[in-house]
Amino acid sequence: MKELIPKDEWGVFVDSKDIARVDSLFVAKAFDKAHNTVLRDIRELDCSDEFRLYNFVQSSYKNEQGKKQPCYCITRDGFVFLAMGYRGKKAAQFKELYIKRFNEMENFIHTLVATRKEFPLLSENIKLLHENPKPYHFSNECDMINRLVIGMTAKKFREVHGIPRGESIRPHLTAEQIDLIEKLQKADVGLLIAFPDYEQRKRHLQWYMMQLKTK
Repeated sequence: MKELIPKDEWGVFVDSKDIARVDSLFVAKAFDKAHNTVLRDIRELDCSDEFRLYNFVQSSYKNEQGKKQPCYCITRDGFVFLAMGYRGKKAAQFKELYIKRFNEMENFIHTLVATRKEFPLLSENIKLLHENPKPYHFSNECDMINRLVIGMTAKKFREVHGIPRGESIRPHLTAEQIDLIEKLQKADVGLLIAFPDYEQRKRHLQWYMMQLKTK
């Protein structure tokens, strides 16, 4: 399965449709079970076909001998359904750990999707610059540009204007603000490469914004 955000140390990743999943190989390792046992447990789950098809997507991997072997890419709901049958104190600890990781990854997805909508150029370039991008890599750049143009982060802007979480703020901005945000976004794409330091980029963008406003 194509990975938008690669697997972390627990096998949790984001697929190309912005869905957090976990590789069944990692589940088997965490719960100290043979992978074939986990595959069998998945096949024998008493769930609907619709639930199974969405939450347990068949995939494959190559074993140490280079042979293609089956595995599953599992959603949070699929993991919870599967892990309900795994008992014991150690199993309980890993259930909590995986649920926490899913929460963190889904918060990351929310940040990524919001950035992609509001700052498409930045989103793509941040992923090129960071092998394993973190949520703050996206939110920091967006917050910086929004603070420069509208005086606050998008989150604060939504709170002030009663805009639901996750909804784009663009329809609530002026044409001048949107134009300025887009120009700063394009400038920041180059600055990300030239100036890794956040404060340096901020100073350059502040100077550039002042030049744009005086024209």
